[in-house]
Amino acid sequence: MAPSLERPPFQADERTALIGWLDLQRRILRWKCEGLSEEDARRSVVPTSPAMTMAGLIGHMRWVEHTWLEVLFLGGDETVNPSFGESDEDADWRTDGVPLEQLLVDYESQCTRSNEIVATASLDDLGRHPKYGDGKIDLRWMLIHLIEETGRHAGHADIVRELIDGAKGYY
Repeated sequence: MAPSLERPPFQADERTALIGWLDLQRRILRWKCEGLSEEDARRSVVPTSPAMTMAGLIGHMRWVEHTWLEVLFLGGDETVNPSFGESDEDADWRTDGVPLEQLLVDYESQCTRSNEIVATASLDDLGRHPKYGDGKIDLRWMLIHLIEETGRHAGHADIVRELIDGAKGYY
């Protein structure tokens, strides 16, 4: 259960280091889903957080990537992202029976799109969404936040996976 999980180079420019650490956390999150059945991917093992399933974590992180880079950074349409709905605060965690394999494909596609956005911008460029942050948040801050949030949820995935089937491991 261990894919190639290598840290970024010890000496790298800022962009390479930021994307390298973010990609590593993304791979860890996907790795924690390897070999799970559909039933286990949706099994809630944290009684106080029923939406925190492996499928829910992947769905949530797909929308987190979309939120920060396509909506807040590029100024894109928030209406396609369930995170912005006001009727259900956990909407981005709900997977509505979408197979885990498809959730992983969607997450991978969103991560690829995120990396494309980052590749064409300066780390000093500011977010453009008019209602969020007033253009005060630069891309560097957003990437550091994405590393933090992805790493935090990869840690959740460690625990959820161990509670599901005892599988554990750190690269």
